[in-house]
Amino acid sequence: MSHTNNSVVSPRRTKKRRLNSVSIPTEIVIYIVLGLFCLACVLPFLFVIIISFTSEDSIRQIGFSFIPAEWSLEAYKYVIDLGDQLWRSYFNSFFVTLLGTFLSVLICILYSYALFRPDFKYRKFFTFFCFFTMMFGGGLAPTYMVCKNMLHLSDNYAAMIVPMLLNPFNIIIMRTFFQSSVPESLIEAAAIDGSGEYNTLFKIIIPIAKPGIATIALLNALAYWNEWFIPMLYVRDANHIPLQYLLMKMQNQVDFLVKNSSMIGAEAANIMSDLPKDSLRMALVVLIVVPIACAYPFFQRFIISGLTVGSVKG
Repeated sequence: MSHTNNSVVSPRRTKKRRLNSVSIPTEIVIYIVLGLFCLACVLPFLFVIIISFTSEDSIRQIGFSFIPAEWSLEAYKYVIDLGDQLWRSYFNSFFVTLLGTFLSVLICILYSYALFRPDFKYRKFFTFFCFFTMMFGGGLAPTYMVCKNMLHLSDNYAAMIVPMLLNPFNIIIMRTFFQSSVPESLIEAAAIDGSGEYNTLFKIIIPIAKPGIATIALLNALAYWNEWFIPMLYVRDANHIPLQYLLMKMQNQVDFLVKNSSMIGAEAANIMSDLPKDSLRMALVVLIVVPIACAYPFFQRFIISGLTVGSVKG
């Protein structure tokens, strides 16, 4: 009988095994490349912030620069001078984004869950119906007539929420996520235990699908927050104007005044020449981007966990 000496250990086993096969120099190079890529993503936004605090004289003298010749708050003062209208528009944008995101995510979950269930009788028809609308649309004029004349979506919050409630692309994404992360045996077990369809969806399926739902919610929130074209079509009441449409109107007014300042007198032309045209444009970008950028950390952990779904098998 042969005896194995457990005290003898191979020299290779004494070394700590790395989680990857990349050498340390290569790993350093990868970190440097990723660091440069992250810097390239952050620098443009920092540049926009710096320009928003740059005076118009500095922009005229040396152009856009990371180190301006003169700092100024004129662009932000010009925006704040809007007073109550600015805060009202901020409220409108937040309200439309929150309510629109909730309703659109709910509709997306209900629609995609029906397409996910193989026992749904009309599954193929509604899948084709959803995909067909991605390829062909009715056009702007018919859409405007339906929303304005038939649905009476005008000068109200519904005019900014209803046209964007259903997104076929998000439905396809959500259905695919259900197929890849929710086993059919789980639904069958819930049915055997007497669980109804809505109880199964909201208490069993949705907790599993949180990463996919968070991704769809982020996409919808970005779409609602950045939308200005739909309010331009359907909203005339100042009490319902969202932030993006208000700031776009203000930028257009400044551009118009600057271009036509020579036609309104010399004294008025001097006043118009001092308007923060370029810095105002960057200040508007900051005011629009910062609030929605603050929402990303709330979705980040769900999105990251969604990337690893199915990577580890029990």
